[in-house]
Amino acid sequence: MTSRLLPSDLLRVGAVGLRTRRLRAALSALGIAIGIASLVAVLGLSESSRAGLLHRLDRLGTNLLTAAPGQTLAGDNATLPDTAQQTLRRVGGVQRVDSVRVLDATIRRSDRIDPEETGGITVDAADTGLLQTLGGSMVRGRFLNGATAATRSVVLGSLAASSLGIDRPGSLVYIEGRWWTVVGIMAPLELAPELDRAALMGYPAAHRELDEDLSATTVYMRADPSDVERVHDLIPSAANPEHPEEVDVSRPSDALAARAEANDALTGLFLGLGAVALLVGGIGIANTMVISVLERRSEIGLRRALGATRGHVRAQFLVESLLLAAVGGLVGVLVGSLVTGAYASARGWTTVVPPEALAGGLGAALAIGAAAGLYPAGRAARLSPTEALRGA
Repeated sequence: MTSRLLPSDLLRVGAVGLRTRRLRAALSALGIAIGIASLVAVLGLSESSRAGLLHRLDRLGTNLLTAAPGQTLAGDNATLPDTAQQTLRRVGGVQRVDSVRVLDATIRRSDRIDPEETGGITVDAADTGLLQTLGGSMVRGRFLNGATAATRSVVLGSLAASSLGIDRPGSLVYIEGRWWTVVGIMAPLELAPELDRAALMGYPAAHRELDEDLSATTVYMRADPSDVERVHDLIPSAANPEHPEEVDVSRPSDALAARAEANDALTGLFLGLGAVALLVGGIGIANTMVISVLERRSEIGLRRALGATRGHVRAQFLVESLLLAAVGGLVGVLVGSLVTGAYASARGWTTVVPPEALAGGLGAALAIGAAAGLYPAGRAARLSPTEALRGA
């Protein structure tokens, strides 16, 4: 009569080795769990970051364009004509146009501070509609308006306010021998981070108090979302008809898209590290199973003497290896998902754990377990009853 081993019996027999050597089994499963958790967390964080980035792009819009002076053919710094803003407003598809001009001025918290210590803060003149064009917001106070743009009033970028030690409107700052009142503090500007370290005043105040001209350093434009590419191509000739080659045009949202590509590169790197951890876990399982075969030679010999076939012994140790890997895989998937959720919540992202990461993580664990258990299982199956009992 042919000996049979039912699947339920096979699982029960395969679990015996795990129950009798719990600490060793737990340490082996831990290696697999670390590798799988790394893979799941990396994929989950990458997708969560991407989802957060896409949400920010949707919120901020991809239709912001900037025009700035480049260089002349001789290699000198170019300038935008005074009429650049007016001509850009007439370009079909352009919805909003606002600008800033970097001023030759310094800002200090007190008149007793050395003028050379600028803290990296620039002083700019800005249009009153700039904040709306950039899709920004205020942390404290208000942005420049028709009244404050003509007075000694400034709005600070988030980093500028931090550097100056100012956290509320009404504080005074010292600009070129005069005291100016801070009327507001902006939140970080994701599409114009260069303004986070700036103090903004109105063009009229800059002209009257600092004798600055009104030509723009950078012009920010919002275009019709369906017409962005065409507007992008028209900006140089509209901003500077005589020398369009001296105008640099950019799309700030491209920088955010570039960050997504950088995230992909980092994801590949961390996946490689996770794969190394998974390989180490597989080696740990193989080592555990080889030692288990050596320690259980008497058990193998007794089972063979009682009628167990080589296939039964091979299946027993292979199932034991698979169970060990499955436990580690399940723990790794759970830990990886929890890490993804915790980190995404801390960053304000939507938690996204790709289903393929969960299925792939568990599948990878089982594949590693099967590969790690093949040799020990084959070695156990090749032991003859007499050899196994004599070796015991």
